Amino acid sequence: MNDIESNATGNTATPAQFANLQADGGNGTDLDLDVILDVPVTLSLEVGRARLPIRNLLQLNQGSVVELERGAGESLDVFVNGTLIAHGEVVVINDRFGVRLTDVVSPSERIRRLR
Repeated sequence: MNDIESNATGNTATPAQFANLQADGGNGTDLDLDVILDVPVTLSLEVGRARLPIRNLLQLNQGSVVELERGAGESLDVFVNGTLIAHGEVVVINDRFGVRLTDVVSPSERIRRLR
């Protein structure tokens, strides 16, 4: 059988099936996540945001300060592929910046935000 079959009217009726994602014989209770563990994602950290007119943007130069909507000491947002997954704080380890996660968004909340 093909990944996608056409019905009598020629419309696509059956989406692709990925049975190899299920490690339990196909009953859908456990997923074998090994097939996606090497897929790269983009992790980004947002310290804050600012909204300003293009006129002010064009006047920025070295040494300019842009005031952010977020206050000093507030946590930053951690996004994966544009989806908020956690909040954290900046840390310095061996002269390098890092982030310590302080609050991870629950999977159910992440799904709710996608809708």
